[in-house]
This record gives sequence, structure tokens and C-alpha cells, in this order.
Amino acid sequence: MGMTTRIECIFFSEFHPTLGPKITYQVPEEYISRELFDTVQVYIITKPELQNKLITVTAMDKKLIGCPVCIEHKKYSRNALLFNLGLVCHAQTNTCALEPIVKKLSGYLTTLELESGFISNEESKQKLLPIMSTLLEELNATGACTLPIDESNTIHLKLIQMRKDPQIVQEYDVPVFTQCKDHFIKSQWDLTTQQILPYIDGFRHIQKISAEADVELNLVRIAVQNLLYYGVVTLVSIFQYSNVYCTTPKVQSLIDDKSIQEECLNYVTKQGK
Repeated sequence: MGMTTRIECIFFSEFHPTLGPKITYQVPEEYISRELFDTVQVYIITKPELQNKLITVTAMDKKLIGCPVCIEHKKYSRNALLFNLGLVCHAQTNTCALEPIVKKLSGYLTTLELESGFISNEESKQKLLPIMSTLLEELNATGACTLPIDESNTIHLKLIQMRKDPQIVQEYDVPVFTQCKDHFIKSQWDLTTQQILPYIDGFRHIQKISAEADVELNLVRIAVQNLLYYGVVTLVSIFQYSNVYCTTPKVQSLIDDKSIQEECLNYVTKQGK
């Protein structure tokens, strides 16, 4: 996972019947100071209006993301169990990719509590600390994490890469695969994309693909834009003999690097039948 979304700390906070809001566990320890927690605790253990909602708050050069939970039942002290498992990042971090993780963790812990009393039982609640340590380490290292809770429960988490919106696809654009198209599993795509994939060859432009694949032009543009979003294709200008084409300084890499030469030959060579 890139530094732009690095998690600095994971914490578990709850409402204690006599002490009030407190941080029960945090990894690493003492990362959230008492001063910081006092500043933001109203957004960690919240009033009913903010419960079960994603909340991001920035204070003291830190950004905290949480989803406060309240489970009401007469078996709990004060008839409710309030807790929040949240993440802490640097204040300038873009946390959009982390929000689904926080929401999913909130849902998992709620389900575990309703099924087995995982949070309200002091013995099982202690399992949170090693879970949080693994979560912090693996999400920062690989962007994915699998957490076995018990014999019947496993948590699977993965950071989804936030991509920029793709450019608008015009009818004269030529889609080109960024990798060998044989590597893509056709059945993973929608029916329109499956229908146009054989016509994407680096030569046909969007309008020609539409005509030859017998697919409405706007649907082809949308399908190619989706492929563009996932980095499966890129767009190049339509080749015309009337145009003048010039190389860039990067052509020197082709001259110097034998592996690029071989890759280039493999790419432009038309395979025999």
C-alpha cells in the first residue's frame, strides 16, 4: 500500500459504564495521546444521531476514521453497548480507500457481538489486540488481510485502489491493449465488452469496432471507457497516412535495451494462422 494511504494506528474505543469513553486497545501503544482523545472523543463514542455512520475527524495533525456502533439490549450496563474500531493516519492522507475497511470492520464486530458476545465478553475481547496488530501490519504491507477470528469466522479485507476517472472516449480513438489480451478472462466482463473484445486490435477505431461488432456506438464507448478505467486498454490516435509522426527522446530506450526491442517485435508481429 502506498504512503498516501498508510495507516499509522488502529484503536478500539468503548464506553465504560463508570469511566465513560476510553481507548481500550491501540496499536502501537500510546500513539493516541490523552489530549488528542479528549479532543475527538465526542466523534468516537457519539450521540445516537452519528451512530453507525462513517466519521472522519482531523485534529492535532492526525486524521481519525471510525464508525461508532451502538447495540441496545437490556443485558448491557445502561442497556447499550457502545464501541468503535477506527484507524488513524497523518492529517494529509487521502483516506477514501480506507473508509470501506472501517465500515466493514464495524459490521463484522457488530455481527460477532450479536452472535457470540465477542465484545462484551472480556476474555474474547482480548483477541482484538493481536487482530489489530495483524491488521495494521498486513494492510500497510500488502493492502489485504485475512483474519481468522474463531473456527467459524474469518475476516477478509482488501484495500481497493482509487482510480482517476478515465478520459472521454471519442469515436475516432483507437483502443490498444496494455497487456496481452489472452491473459484476460472473457467471462469476467459484461456482455457488451465480451462482444467487442475480439475487435480491439490497435488498428480499429471506436466507430469501426461499433460497425463490425454490430454494437451501438455509445455502448462501445462506455465499454471501452470501463476498460480504460481498469487500465486494460489505452487510447491512441487513429493512424492516417496524411499525418506526420515524430519520435520522442524515449526512442533511445528502444535502441539501447534489447528486451524492449524483443517486446516491441512480439507486439507488432502479426501471428501466423
